[in-house]
Amino acid sequence: MDIVLYRFLTEVPLAAAIWSVLLVVALSVLTVLVARPARDRPADAEAMARPVAPAAQAVADLRRYAEEVAVAAAGAAQTARRRRAAWMAAQDAAEQAWQAYDEAETAARRFRDAGALPTPRTPRTPAEYASRERWLHHAATAAHLRGELSIGQLCDVFARRGGWDPRLHPVQQEVVLARAVRDGRLARYRVAAERERAAWRDADLAAEAARALAAEAYAAAQRVRPGRSPAPRAAAGRPVPATGWRLARIG
Repeated sequence: MDIVLYRFLTEVPLAAAIWSVLLVVALSVLTVLVARPARDRPADAEAMARPVAPAAQAVADLRRYAEEVAVAAAGAAQTARRRRAAWMAAQDAAEQAWQAYDEAETAARRFRDAGALPTPRTPRTPAEYASRERWLHHAATAAHLRGELSIGQLCDVFARRGGWDPRLHPVQQEVVLARAVRDGRLARYRVAAERERAAWRDADLAAEAARALAAEAYAAAQRVRPGRSPAPRAAAGRPVPATGWRLARIG
């Protein structure tokens, strides 16, 4: 009985110590297993976040590019409208200049036909020549006030330059005056026609630029829409080809 009690008292503490060591080891292993995923989780989250950041940056770049192109397209459209209005005004001015020239040509032809008739005979006296000169000065001044003669042409009349001869009969002077008006209006029409052509070229170029920017703005807006994969920036920078158009011309 004493031997059994002795062995119980000596072996039980040893067994308890062994079990305690095993329990501590088991708890340590369990702690390591539980704590390891917690340490690995931030690394996994960081690894998943890495590909997301470039994609978000690409979308932001596309959105910013689309906004810039939209602003540029709006400005180009406004410029195109302004150039088209200027071209239409120049076209109206050219048409008015042509109508004025056509009227002057008709009048010059009528005076030319009348000048084919015999010139009335008048006495060739100093008073007659003075009267003819006064008539020419009055007719030329009236034509200048009507806008038919320029100030340069009027100066030529008074200075007797450019074929102006105050000694001619008023019938002949009417023919010369009508031709001068016709030539002046023809020169003004040519200037107006050149301005119209220049305005048309400017309007055509502005319309082409507005069309290209509008197409690029639409394409950029489509690339930013949700559900579309971001396109490379180099491809976004190229203008989208479209069918060209030209402004209609009258006449």
